[in-house]
Amino acid sequence: MAAAPSAATSPSVVAGGKRTAPVRGWRGLAQRPWWPWVSRGFAAAFFLLVAWLLFRQARAVEWPEVLRALRALAPGALAVAGALALLSHLAYGTFDLIGRHCTGHRLGRGTTLGIAMTSYAFTLSLGSLIGGVGVRYRLYARRSVDPGTIGQIVVTSVLTNWVGYLLLAAVLPWVWQPPPLAGWATAQWHWQAGGAALGAVALAYVGLCAVRSGRALTLRGHAFPLPRWPVALWQVAVSAANWMLMGAALWTVLQGQVSYPAALATVQLGAVAGLVLRVPAGLGVLEAVGVALLAGGTLGQDEVLAALLAYRALYYLVPLVLASVALGLAELRLRHVTSAHDGHG
Repeated sequence: MAAAPSAATSPSVVAGGKRTAPVRGWRGLAQRPWWPWVSRGFAAAFFLLVAWLLFRQARAVEWPEVLRALRALAPGALAVAGALALLSHLAYGTFDLIGRHCTGHRLGRGTTLGIAMTSYAFTLSLGSLIGGVGVRYRLYARRSVDPGTIGQIVVTSVLTNWVGYLLLAAVLPWVWQPPPLAGWATAQWHWQAGGAALGAVALAYVGLCAVRSGRALTLRGHAFPLPRWPVALWQVAVSAANWMLMGAALWTVLQGQVSYPAALATVQLGAVAGLVLRVPAGLGVLEAVGVALLAGGTLGQDEVLAALLAYRALYYLVPLVLASVALGLAELRLRHVTSAHDGHG
């Protein structure tokens, strides 16, 4: 009599008394006991490579010249850039107004806008888990918004942020050609084809919302709420406006010595690079991208780096300080209200 196949050699796995088909392909590979170590090793190697490149670039920077270029920045340009940064943060705050419209929660528009802007400042500097999810969840939950609604608000905000990004990514290759990087260049039509593919995703989203007419999309048993097409257009428009304001703030700090599309491309590519590398606030990544794309011609590396540091201070650091104060005041106010309620109870 032939021996029964072992669990290691059997074509199926017994789970709960029932035979299930073995997991093959990439999913099966990810279930191997050695896979987490391999994936972490690749991630660590990639991170160390990027860190080494940033360190190498930092050593080549003439920091006294950078400080001199910072002092030479026109106060008027910094003031205008600060105003544009504020408008960008306001534009991002309206993402949660879209979430308010879609979920129907009853918090006031001003409160909703304040929560979104506070969480955005923390997201920029500390990452999406702390800002986009953690701070936003706490501020909404303290105002009795249920977790399911908060989750839908977060998803709507993230989706809104990227649909406008994709649309602008489709337009940029038609008005801007990236400079050769490390002696490597590619044909313009390659960029245009890639941008068209990204833009098609944004248009497909609007088309899907139009076809579904407000009905949720169900995939593998999970329902994904979709807004109606006018709201989808609202998402694309306000997101594109936000990214364009970010590019305008950087372009203003650079005092118009580079083209606006180049400044916008720096902001967009820096955002994706920081997201991929998971560096908080894209620290060093945005500067590396900006120097690679903008230095040369009328601007030297020192001047570009000085402008990027000023942009970081205006767009990241100042809002973070203000958001920290706002969060602290909100916590004190909510604790006072809670204590007064408990005392009356």
